[in-house]
Amino acid sequence: MPVPHRPGLRVTEGVTIPEAELSWRFSRSSGPGGQGVNTADSRVELSWDAAGSSALSTVQRDRLLERLGGRLVDGVLTIAASEHRAQIRNRDAARERLAEIVADALRPPAPARRATKPSRGAKERRLKAKQRRTDVKQMRRRPID
Repeated sequence: MPVPHRPGLRVTEGVTIPEAELSWRFSRSSGPGGQGVNTADSRVELSWDAAGSSALSTVQRDRLLERLGGRLVDGVLTIAASEHRAQIRNRDAARERLAEIVADALRPPAPARRATKPSRGAKERRLKAKQRRTDVKQMRRRPID
């Protein structure tokens, strides 16, 4: 079955990883598989050199290396997929997972939280609720003679 031509892996609107930067490795998948278990190389490992990629700007590269530092080995991100029995489906799963991880890492940070004070009404409601709990617990006590 011929694989359709793919210009690259589209990660976000402005970032597409060229196919030439993606490297594949195939091996035998563990688990049940019937007759083809010892012959089919269905497990897929997709590697991408994030540190040396031409698809990223310097700001994007720095952000990616910082956020994915624990997953990278010498600047290379590796994704393994073996959940399907067919190699082609594992290839697609690995591509999707890589795109998802990279897109999540490239997302700009959330704006910093502005510190606020509780309103006067909120303080009063909280104190009244505490007083109600105090009253309920005092009613449970034994009466003092």
